[in-house]
Formats: sequence, structure tokens, C-alpha cells
Amino acid sequence: MLANPVVWRELVVILRRKRFALLQCAIAAGFALLVVLRWPTDARVALSGSRSLDVFRTFSFGLLSALLLMLPAIPATSIVRETRSGTLALLLNTLLGPWRIYFGKLIAVLGLLSLLLVVSLPAAAACYALGGVSLTRGLFAVYLLLTLTALQFSATSLLVSVLSTSTDAAVRTAYGVVFALSIVVLLPYPLFAGTGGPLATVADWARCTSPYAALSSLLGVGDVGSRGILSTTDVVGRFVLLSLAITIVCSLLTISRLNYSVFDRSRAAGTISNEQGFAVQLFRRLVFIVDPQRRSGSIGRFTNPVMVKEFRCRKFGRLHWLLRLVAICAVLSLGISILTVTRTVDLDVATVGAVMVVLQIALLILITPSLAAGLLATEIESGGWVLLQLTPLSVTRIVWGKLLSVILTLMLVLCATLPGYIVMVYIEPGQRDQIQRVVLSLAITAVFVLMTSAAVGSLFRRTMTATAAAYAFQLLICGGPILIWLGRDAPFGHDIVEAALTLNPIAAGLSIIRFQGFREYDLLPANWWFLGMASAIGFITLFWRTWQISRPQ
Repeated sequence: MLANPVVWRELVVILRRKRFALLQCAIAAGFALLVVLRWPTDARVALSGSRSLDVFRTFSFGLLSALLLMLPAIPATSIVRETRSGTLALLLNTLLGPWRIYFGKLIAVLGLLSLLLVVSLPAAAACYALGGVSLTRGLFAVYLLLTLTALQFSATSLLVSVLSTSTDAAVRTAYGVVFALSIVVLLPYPLFAGTGGPLATVADWARCTSPYAALSSLLGVGDVGSRGILSTTDVVGRFVLLSLAITIVCSLLTISRLNYSVFDRSRAAGTISNEQGFAVQLFRRLVFIVDPQRRSGSIGRFTNPVMVKEFRCRKFGRLHWLLRLVAICAVLSLGISILTVTRTVDLDVATVGAVMVVLQIALLILITPSLAAGLLATEIESGGWVLLQLTPLSVTRIVWGKLLSVILTLMLVLCATLPGYIVMVYIEPGQRDQIQRVVLSLAITAVFVLMTSAAVGSLFRRTMTATAAAYAFQLLICGGPILIWLGRDAPFGHDIVEAALTLNPIAAGLSIIRFQGFREYDLLPANWWFLGMASAIGFITLFWRTWQISRPQ
């Protein structure tokens, strides 16, 4: 496999980039700093090794988070970039064949990720030197689990790449898949744990697909979301089984698509409803809330044309797709509401509220960067910005139209998830003030994610890079403080943990709900001030960047 020319070409292209070398240095320095911060400050070390286990757990979760943060971007664009540039057709005409092409790209991705794991070895060696960490069941097992995680998500990202038509869409979908298989699959288990029945079994198996659940079980942290219920599930064994199964299935599907059919994306031309007879038009008006085959009306006199262009030029901007998205969010919210009503005795309101907060912020982080990061980068990359400058529209109106297209989408998503909170207030009226603060916190979080994603994306000239950077920034804000929270009381004191959690919108929502582990931290209104100031800085950065690219070149 090392003689495969695809492996060397993929490796050489990325290894020659200066930012990859800087990324390696940053990872090595970051994990060294993480271990130093959690290193014992006194001259004695507990013989039980509990302190060294705390250091190793923080290091392991941080390494897994960094891996998932950087993993999707490279394989997600690997095949679709070849397709759009025409080089994939040249590769298919060589003697390599689909199998060697696929495994060449997969091994190249794993080689790059292995370099990132290698630079973390000094910090891992420091954890081992502290004592209390087994070499085989500790270090070796964790790195084996990380390797399986990298293999699984590399295979899924390559499948996304071969099915996508653009690099930015591939990056968005790959991050969505990684987020769903690592975080979202954990949410059903706290709601069904200990109930028995098929739903509990499905939730138990679903959470085993998450590397976080497997790593928690491996390090002895306990089952994620178990709420104190003892479980005999072999989470690590199930994760290994499911990870290998997902890898094999995704690999076979990707290889089956690596032929000339990948260029054949023909679609039926369809028929416009306006050109049909009166009976057909009447029938479609009665059947469809929004007819996707009906010709759109003209842009109103006082409507921002840039906003309309944004809605009509992206798939999920069309009204029938927006209604489908809202319907999915509403069904999820109502489903949690039903669980709130039927399981009030077994579940407290704080647990259900915590699941809803995590779910809503997960939707914001999943949807918003994909919409906002490429507002300027897409126009610059495609040459559309020059055409917009030729119109009589001012720069302010152009930017406002782009922002408004994202704002309206986020408003629909947030409104669709509100029924669950209404049911919670009906069940426990004393939670009204807390629910109001949670809703306000979610609105502020939506503004923060929108403005910071747009600002970060405006600094790049390629949509793929802008989208990946926006996702990385949001996941860093939401995941970084959690690593410090894991080290609460050893060595981080209450004030340091509280200051770190002030930056995290998820922690603020859980603190308002009074969820276990966050109820002792007072994060408001400091979190709102931080999110507000960061949103203002993002807004200023976006307009500064827009003014900069609008100047004569």
C-alpha cells in the first residue's frame, strides 16, 4: 500500500503546507500545557494513582476532541475535489482501479492523523511517568480506540465526499455526521435508561457508537448519562464492533461509487406546476403546503434581493426544505415533551431540560456555521462578489441581506423547538423563570454563533476552509471549557472552572436548568456579557472584512 502513488501524492500535498506544521506544533504544545496544568503541585503523589488517572483522563478526552475537530475536513474534500477538478477521471483511466484509489486516500488520511497522534506521545508519556496508568490497558487501549475512531470517521467522510457535489457541502455534511455519531447518539440514553423495552435497547446500542461513551467506559469514568443506574453493557466491545461495521459498510459503498457513474448525476427535468392544466394546479395546491415545482414569484419592491438570492441558491433555503427542517425540529421537541409527561416520576425536569438544551445548541452549532461561514467566501471563490458590486445595492444592504437569510432560518428552528419548554412549564409552573432565561440564553447563543461564524468565515477566500474554521471555532468554544470542568477541584479551583464555563453557552444553559455538576456555578449574566461582546466583535469584523474586499483591487 505504501507503493500506492495516491498515498504519496495526498501526503506530499498536505505535508508541504506550513499550516499543517503549525498545527502539529500547536497540538504538541497544547497537550503539554494541559498535562502541566493538571500536574500535581505538591511534593507527594497518592499511592492509589487517582491523581495520575485524573490527568490521563483529561488528556484522553482532550485528544479525542482534537481528533474529531480536525478529522472531517481532509477526507470530506478528498474525492469531491478530484471530481470537480477532473483529476478523478484521469485516475479512473489508470491501472490503479477503484480499490487502490480508495485505500490510497484512506491510508493517506490515517497517516496524517497518525502524525497528530505521535506529537501527543510526550504528554502521554508524562502521564505514564506519573504512575497509576497501565501501559496496556491504559495508554495502548486509548490509542487503539482513537485509531478505530479515526478509521471510522475517515471512512464515513470519504463516503460523504463521493456523494457530494461541492467541497463546502461535503465539509458541512461530514461535520454533521461526526457530531451525530459522537454527541447526538448519547442524548436518548438518559431518557430511556432503566426502563426496559425496545426503545431502551436501541438507545443503549446507539450510544455505543459514540467514542466518548467508549472512552468513558474504558477510563472508568462510568456510563455517559446513566444517572447512577448500574449497567453491565460492554460499551467498549460494542464500540469496536459497530466501528468496524460502519467502516466496512462505508468503504464498500464508497468503492462502489468510484467509477464513471460518479460523474453521471443526471436528474429528471421535472415539470413546472404553472404550465400544467387547471385541474393539476388545483390538486397540487390542495396537496402541497408549498409546491416545490411551482414557479417562484417575482421579488417584491421592498424585499432585499440578496436575501432572496441566498434562499433560492441553497438547497435548504427553499421554503419546502425549510418546512421539512422545522417539522423535524418540532417532532423532536414534541417527542421530548411526551417523555416529560409520561416519565415525570422517573425523570426530573432538570434532566429533560438538560437534554433539550444540549439538543438545541447542537442544532445551532450544526446548522449555523454551514449557512454563515460562506456568506463572503462563497462569493469571493465563485466570482459572484464582483457581480454584486456591479449592482446598485450598497455594501450594507448586501451584507444585511445575507445575514437576514440565516437569521430567519434560525428563528424558525428555535421556534420549532419551543413546545417542549411549554410542556415543562405546564408540568412544573415553578420552572417558568428558569425556562424564560433558558430561551433568552438560546437566543443570545444563536446570535453569537451566527456573528462569530460569519466573522471567522470572512477571513478566508475558500468556502471549504471558511466552513471548517467556523466549525472548529464553535467546537473549541463549546468543548474547551468542558475539559477544564473535568478537572474541577483537582487542580482547577472553583473560580477557574467558573471563569472557563462562562465562555460556554452549553454550560450556561445547564446551569440555569440546575443540572447536576453545573448547579454550583453562577454563570449569568457573565456568559451573556461575553456572548454579547463576542457577537459585537464578530459583527465589526464582518463589516471590516466586507469593506476591505469592496475596495478597488
